[in-house]
Amino acid sequence: MKGIVLAGGTGTRLHPITLPVSKQLLPVGNKPMIYYPISVLMVAGVQDILLITRPADVPMFRTLLGDGTHLGLNISYAEQPHPRGIAEALIIGADHIGQEHCALVLGDNIFHGTRFGRLLQSETRTMDGCTLFGYRVPDPERYGVGVTDEDGRLIAIEEKPSSPRSDLAITGLYLYDNEAVDIAKNIRPSARGELEITDVNRIYLQRDRAKLVDLGRGFAWLDTGTPESLLQAGQYVSMLEERQGVQIACLEELALRMGFIDAESCHRLGERMAGSGYGRYLMSIARELAS
Repeated sequence: MKGIVLAGGTGTRLHPITLPVSKQLLPVGNKPMIYYPISVLMVAGVQDILLITRPADVPMFRTLLGDGTHLGLNISYAEQPHPRGIAEALIIGADHIGQEHCALVLGDNIFHGTRFGRLLQSETRTMDGCTLFGYRVPDPERYGVGVTDEDGRLIAIEEKPSSPRSDLAITGLYLYDNEAVDIAKNIRPSARGELEITDVNRIYLQRDRAKLVDLGRGFAWLDTGTPESLLQAGQYVSMLEERQGVQIACLEELALRMGFIDAESCHRLGERMAGSGYGRYLMSIARELAS
């Protein structure tokens, strides 16, 4: 399975702090925001990742992530000069996807849960068509929502409904088979001029090949698109890390635990940042897992 992180857009709701820099490079806790969606792909077992962003932001992401080899990944980059919808990521990433399945994650979404990796790995193994992930919210009218029957089967997708029939918001993580590229190429722009991912998902639903997984209790989904939500996400991450003594979305540790790199490589990555608590954490984890 190939991975795509969509880290484009202008971050208008975060102006002026996003005027000089991509939203996905802003800090959430002690890490750049982009670490969180990449970590989602990593725990799913995805190592071949395309990062799509604005042309001006590509050099900064390259400086941060390089080609991913230090993490046992293959990270490549593509440009989205103007935000034309989430579904455009499938078109931009067509060559990257090739003949494989695809996991698409939005660059400003944060997922956390102790069973999340096992859940994703299970879903990627059994996926047939399209798999979406739902999270219950108090204000579903702000989101695309999934409507399920009494057996939990997805029967409708509503985009920002004024009278929601469900409180299951569809999160920014999507698993698709190889047909997604052709579907995206054949949908028409919406009234706001964008290729809507909801239209892609509805086609899968019409074909009876769309599934919605309710993340349920024990999981957290955070959208960091506003100053308030960005602050809340940072507080959430910092509190958990302080209380549990672990790092959330620590790419180097994930690479080690997933077997993408060895303990010696992880320790060297920590040494490069030894002046920070993050670097010292990496070295301690490497020593712990090497023993």
